[in-house]
Amino acid sequence: MRRCHMSGLLSTRQNGQEIGLRDQDTVVVPFEDEELDATTGELELSERQALRRVPGLSTELTDITEVEYRQLRLERVVLVGVWTEGTQSDAENSLTELAALAETAGSQVLEGLIQRRNRPDPATYIGRGKVDDLGSVVLASGADTVICDGELSPSQLRNLEQRTKVKVVDRTALILDIFAQHAKSKEGKAQVELAQLEYLLPRLRGWGETLSRQTGGSARGGGAGGGVGLRGPGETKLETDRRRIRTRIARLRREIKSMRTVRQTKRARRTRNAVPAVAIAGYTNAGKSSLLNRLTGAGVLVENALFATLDPTIRKATTSDGRVYTLSDTVGFVRHLPHQIVEAFRSTLEEVADADLVVHVVDGAHPDPEEQVRAVREVLAEVGADRLPELLVVNKTDAADEETLLRLKRLWPEAIFVSAHSGRGVDDLRGAIEGRLPRPAVEVCAVLPYDRGDLVARVHRTGEVLSTAHLPEGTRVHVRVNQALAAELAPYEERTAAARR
Repeated sequence: MRRCHMSGLLSTRQNGQEIGLRDQDTVVVPFEDEELDATTGELELSERQALRRVPGLSTELTDITEVEYRQLRLERVVLVGVWTEGTQSDAENSLTELAALAETAGSQVLEGLIQRRNRPDPATYIGRGKVDDLGSVVLASGADTVICDGELSPSQLRNLEQRTKVKVVDRTALILDIFAQHAKSKEGKAQVELAQLEYLLPRLRGWGETLSRQTGGSARGGGAGGGVGLRGPGETKLETDRRRIRTRIARLRREIKSMRTVRQTKRARRTRNAVPAVAIAGYTNAGKSSLLNRLTGAGVLVENALFATLDPTIRKATTSDGRVYTLSDTVGFVRHLPHQIVEAFRSTLEEVADADLVVHVVDGAHPDPEEQVRAVREVLAEVGADRLPELLVVNKTDAADEETLLRLKRLWPEAIFVSAHSGRGVDDLRGAIEGRLPRPAVEVCAVLPYDRGDLVARVHRTGEVLSTAHLPEGTRVHVRVNQALAAELAPYEERTAAARR
């Protein structure tokens, strides 16, 4: 078993934990003379990090001897991974990413352990002899949780908990916990709850007597629990819990389906108006929200954390020639993204599948950007977005070293290299997006009367204007538009256009 040093990852989580409030009405907010940049999501970030005292929930300290002081601390975790393929660097990068996930969930990483095996042990994930070593590390470090870098079966979870005597969490449960913390919209919360329940259902287990305790009455008696009057067909507590979970899952699916209908209606309206759609996709924490803010001034939350934004954000953008298109920021991806998340967020990910162009953002400062691209393309293939045109964008060039950038330029010669933080390369990105947008199909020359300014505005908004001229009888436009708008322009079409050309 190989030990990975994770102490360098804890500095941001360990500093500044003691924050005091002096009176009941104190709220930690920015000073009035501080200007918050709305384009970087500072308002939302300050809201998330704000510390408030809720009136009516404080304890009256009438007698100091009756007060029990408790130290609020983070969960102390030990990370465990099984290295089955790839290089040692790949295994350590995977565990480093798990440490970042654990810190995002609010844990304090104490140790990281890797074991080299052909495949995980079917009973204990790591080798049975190494479980004792893991228990010794847990005992020596004072950890209260073990996080495994993989999805564990119910038997593996149970066996590890029994042997280590602490709580065991796998990678899937950790990601679901982060999603539950960051979901804000009604749709996002429903999607996360659905994913959590689908993960929990096969892992639901009872302890001791609850495995056989009956909660339903028989035809001969009433009441709850086993014993006299209930000696007949009944339902165990475990079965009751499973039935309730299945009922809740069915209800959540109906709610998400109705929300999906609303999303499809909005998408159909954009399609009817022939507004091109561009979806920003990529690995979590690759800088998608920062790039959206830089391109549109959307004011989306930007935070140096994994899965900081879950709810899709759609903003309007305009090309240099006046055409309107939409930019949508989607949920970030990660290697081995739980299939429960993909299924639950399928309606959200459809924003990517129905786009005209996918802007694939890659973290140029990441130790393994090639693996990021592979993981993102794998998820895009699951939702049917792999057939769409892709524009690869390498972000964070200001934080990446020159050797890495040169290697990536040789690997992806068509990619655009930008820095959303400094703004370098963003103009090139705008031009690349405009050049890849679908062009309207019908070319029209028309003279529009001056009282039809609405048509002129629509032509500039949704069409491609090739030339304009102001004549005594109206505005002459030479444009490329969609078929619907071409039909509206037909009464004003210039019949002698061919002769003039």
